[in-house]
Amino acid sequence: MAIKTQTFIDPFAGTQQRFAATVLGMWIFLVVVAMLFLGAIMGYLVVRLNPNLEAPFIPEGATGLPVSLVFSTIALMASSFSMHQATRHVRQGRSQEAHKSMTITMLLACAFLVLQIFAWVTLWRQNIHFGNSLYAWSFYVLTGLHALHVLAGFVPLIRVWRKTARGAYSKQHPEGIVYCEMYWHLLGAIWLALYFTLWLGMRT
Repeated sequence: MAIKTQTFIDPFAGTQQRFAATVLGMWIFLVVVAMLFLGAIMGYLVVRLNPNLEAPFIPEGATGLPVSLVFSTIALMASSFSMHQATRHVRQGRSQEAHKSMTITMLLACAFLVLQIFAWVTLWRQNIHFGNSLYAWSFYVLTGLHALHVLAGFVPLIRVWRKTARGAYSKQHPEGIVYCEMYWHLLGAIWLALYFTLWLGMRT
């Protein structure tokens, strides 16, 4: 009597299958990060729209959002574009151009963080400190939380930057730079949502 044997087929045996699986995992991670910021924004709006606050939400002396936030927004959007360009160059087999685009991305990310610091200093000089109003607390927490995620993004950015210098990515194997681009685009989208929320909060 012949014995039938079953052959196990590994669904992740191929490179493309593994890549698709890790992209899915990356999407799940991004959704978690997005939900974190969505919760923070919802909390801000609940406090901002509360008509029964004991003290004014916006303290005296606040003149609106710091101007440096406009420039930091431009810097982050530009870094998102250069990150996209880096991925596009990798898919086209242009390693040197990809490395240049990654360098630009890192410089723009540094500029974003520096401009965020300018924004915090501007508010501090207006005597809008962390604990003296809900507006100040909300501003520092929301922008600080985002800045921490940008700072954390430097870990994969530097790794990808070094690998593009060696030409480690190719059209067939763009994995690392694709993950980095996904995360960076999310940070850009989150910042736009935060900026609009803070801007709206100053006018509501």
